[in-house]
Amino acid sequence: MVRVSPTRILFLALLLIPTSGCLFHSRKIERQVSNAVLQSATQEELIAKVNEEAGKTKTLQATVDIDTSVAHVNQGTVTDYKEIRGYVLLRKPAMLRMIGLMPIVRNKAFDMVSDGHEFKVWIPGRNRFVVGRNDAPLSVSKQPLENMRPQDIYDALLIPAVDPQNEIAVVENGYEAVLDSRRHRVEQPDYELVVVRRGEKNWFLSRRIVFSRTDLKPHKQLIYNEDGQVRTEAHYEKYTDYDTVSFPAQVVITRPIEGYDITLSMVKLEINKALTNDQFELEQPAGADVVHLGQESGGPTATSGSSAQRR
Repeated sequence: MVRVSPTRILFLALLLIPTSGCLFHSRKIERQVSNAVLQSATQEELIAKVNEEAGKTKTLQATVDIDTSVAHVNQGTVTDYKEIRGYVLLRKPAMLRMIGLMPIVRNKAFDMVSDGHEFKVWIPGRNRFVVGRNDAPLSVSKQPLENMRPQDIYDALLIPAVDPQNEIAVVENGYEAVLDSRRHRVEQPDYELVVVRRGEKNWFLSRRIVFSRTDLKPHKQLIYNEDGQVRTEAHYEKYTDYDTVSFPAQVVITRPIEGYDITLSMVKLEINKALTNDQFELEQPAGADVVHLGQESGGPTATSGSSAQRR
């Protein structure tokens, strides 16, 4: 006697059920795909494009409008700060200064500078002057904007070239959500240049540069830390020609770990104008509460006058 397994019996029974029965129901999946005209590029061409554009900008001097939002995770709320006027100075290889002015009165909301190794941030409203190394751990603060680092702004504004000595880049075909001419959300193919970098201990995912297939320009950059977390997500919008250099007129910088995002809208932008060293100098104001980050003695400290306290 031949024994038939219960699984086989069930399978044969299912085959005998008419397709018109109520057990199965087929439905059409609506997937809206963009009908925009797409351009094509090879992996080598995309890497060459990144490297070529990276070499065009040596300095940047911009008047910007700054919009900021801060997420309060525990409260489930987001605070939007009013648009303020600001100024950005950038000089390769790693120098940046950004100043924000309060609305109406135009007093300084903040002033920060970095030389690529160390940074300084002056917050007059809190009488706080923060100094430290760029690789110093972020401090725990109820004011997320106090964690703002000029180096993070620099890294988001300029997409660096792919370093063949320490980086490997490969291309992935993906999709991004865009709005069509009727403002409907549709999917559109894109190119994603995935950059893996040699770290101190091992290779790690360093960046992901997303190119639009309509113009082959970078429209998004994700920057990761060595633990695989997204440190920065930057969106590049409204590309405009400035002195023969194509540069986004709006840059949206999101810092998910710290819980804030900054939108920089270019009011005036000059590229490759001479900038002097003194334009990147920020002196400690007299009487300010000074916070030192990343000290070898064991962490951040705050000092005011001759007194010092553990932060």
